[in-house]
Amino acid sequence: MTAAQRGALVKICGLKDVQVLKSILHLPIDYIGFMFAKSRRQVSAAQAGELIRSMREHGSVVPRAVGVFMNPTPEELAAVLREAPLDTVQLHGSESAELCRWVRATFGVDVIKVVSIGSEASNRPLGETLEPYAGSIDMLLLDTFEPVVGGGSGKTFAWDRIPAYLEWARQANIPLLVAGGLQADNVGELLGSYAPDGVDVSSGVETDGVKDVSKITAFVERVKQHASSSR
Repeated sequence: MTAAQRGALVKICGLKDVQVLKSILHLPIDYIGFMFAKSRRQVSAAQAGELIRSMREHGSVVPRAVGVFMNPTPEELAAVLREAPLDTVQLHGSESAELCRWVRATFGVDVIKVVSIGSEASNRPLGETLEPYAGSIDMLLLDTFEPVVGGGSGKTFAWDRIPAYLEWARQANIPLLVAGGLQADNVGELLGSYAPDGVDVSSGVETDGVKDVSKITAFVERVKQHASSSR
């Protein structure tokens, strides 16, 4: 069964506003991402903690909380996790497999490792760059390289790079998510052509830099409609 037939995972990244968060919790969203890396969507640990608590008060079935970091120090991670009870840590920089294992063991969270397509590292042989991470991460995410903060560019990458990473993820027995320039109008094409296990969106569900509930709803519905039509 393909990811499209199961229904792809959905991650909405860069949430900052509690009212927007509450307005989308009825949707079948799997992950909500909070930005701790430098970004216009960046939140403090205290802000994220408040948002996560508000989310969990909503009910027993809520999205998993993801903290997005770029080359954090162990001290930074510990400080954030003291205030923000994350389920998952997403590492968006050049973090080593050793750090990924340490994060999992120390904090009891899942780890998503990001590969920025277009970066120098992504142009090296796949086995060379990813093999050390086998058994050290819980999910792989592909995003478009952005030289300042690594991602969040709002641009797609060459999707024909996906199959090689998808094959590696299958061998590693972990899901593969795809980000980078996704929106309601193109996510169906991505799922239909490449069938990743999930999709991650941020700027594609914003209007004038602010999360737009109607765009989030349309994006999630398009992903889940694709799953239904693929059965």
